Amino acid sequence: MLFNSFEFPVFLGLVLVVYFLLGTRGQNRWLLLASYVFYGWWDWRFLSLLAISTVVDFFCARGIAASDDRRHRRRLLQVSLATNLGILGFFKYFDFFSESAAELLTGLGVHASPLMLEVVLPVGISFYTFQTLGYTIDVWRGDSRPARHLLDFALYVAFFPQLVAGPIERARQLLPQIENPRHVGREDVAAAAQLLAIGFFKKLCIADSVAPYVDRAFNDPGALSASQILLATYLFAFQIYGDFSGYTDIARGAARLLGIKLSVNFRQPYLSASITEFWRRWHISLSTWLRDYLYIPMGGNRRDPARTYRNLIATMLIGGLWHGAAWHFVVWGGLHGVALAVERIVTGRTVSSHDAGEAPRGLRRVLSIVLTFHGVCLLWVLFRADSLSAAAAFLSGLGGTWALPPLEWAVVALFALVSMLALDLHSWRTDAELPVHAQWPAWVQGAVLAGLLTAISFIGTQNARPFIYFQF
Repeated sequence: MLFNSFEFPVFLGLVLVVYFLLGTRGQNRWLLLASYVFYGWWDWRFLSLLAISTVVDFFCARGIAASDDRRHRRRLLQVSLATNLGILGFFKYFDFFSESAAELLTGLGVHASPLMLEVVLPVGISFYTFQTLGYTIDVWRGDSRPARHLLDFALYVAFFPQLVAGPIERARQLLPQIENPRHVGREDVAAAAQLLAIGFFKKLCIADSVAPYVDRAFNDPGALSASQILLATYLFAFQIYGDFSGYTDIARGAARLLGIKLSVNFRQPYLSASITEFWRRWHISLSTWLRDYLYIPMGGNRRDPARTYRNLIATMLIGGLWHGAAWHFVVWGGLHGVALAVERIVTGRTVSSHDAGEAPRGLRRVLSIVLTFHGVCLLWVLFRADSLSAAAAFLSGLGGTWALPPLEWAVVALFALVSMLALDLHSWRTDAELPVHAQWPAWVQGAVLAGLLTAISFIGTQNARPFIYFQF
């Protein structure tokens, strides 16, 4: 079920009506049923995969917590890892590795035909796999206690607002909210209304409005001028940010109406002064997951600099592969890893995000933001293109004829830029979670929400496009 479909507000309304008639245990059972309906709306057959991950990780974690035998605990952890990564690998990566191996053998002079399964990729499998894996690892490390009840843990895995595109929640943050009584107050409703309005504005008015221009440019870059290719590069940056952060805002808003606070997943990433800072502000739940469960276990920055750079690049290569089973995603992640390593070499430390005394200030910071934004935009081309050759063909369009872009393209780009700055600039300057502060007069808050709703009504596209991150 898409957030931007007609069915979703009806579904959410029904969930809320019944939800507030029940006690905590009843609310959890109702939310679990609603979450399975939400996921099964796409394809009910894949509910079995969700159930398998849930049952395996629930009992593995309980067994780990109950045992003092290190070897037994390790075996249970290995069962969890093998089950989850096995399912993910089968559905998402089997064809990729099979085809890549066949191409390698052919390049070495050995004819080989790849075995292709061509199975459908279950929506959201990368997100809930990382979430359940993080839970089991945390219990094994002693950083989190195991869930007391299977159905509560099942809700932790399948909670519908964040099930298919995050945030990737840690057990110690979300599970206590599920297990304990919840209260929804005025502040929660106000925050939820703001998050929902901003999320739908980002998705419908920004991301979906620029999508046709991006599609046209990437589908046939040779038919466009260099200026249109350049604008399309910026437009995709706005599209993916509006699309993904819009999803997160809607997810957080829907959860807040249920008395549950989800993690902040974006903090004005395009106002970052370095690639390091960008990854502290973009898809925060994934970048911290990669840090805690990959980068640090590999050694992090505890050894010599060469190993630190290796760990950075390896972590980002895996992060790129997490996004998609294709070489252009791997290269995209690898180049981000190289950029992180280069920044560390140049600065001698990790650039902090907006911290006084560390982050560049004044004109230097502005120049750093502009440079970082353009670097991110350039790498987004690899993310958006269908292949490495398609990315090269797109970028080669920048060497074509330069002319003033059509007025329509310029207006769309300006609208997206101004809208993003209006939503992000004040929050970035004040480091606030929401752009509309609760301390502002009620009439100001109401006017902002009314403006967003009006824009959604008149500007929002009518054709519901799937969220970009649904494919991961």
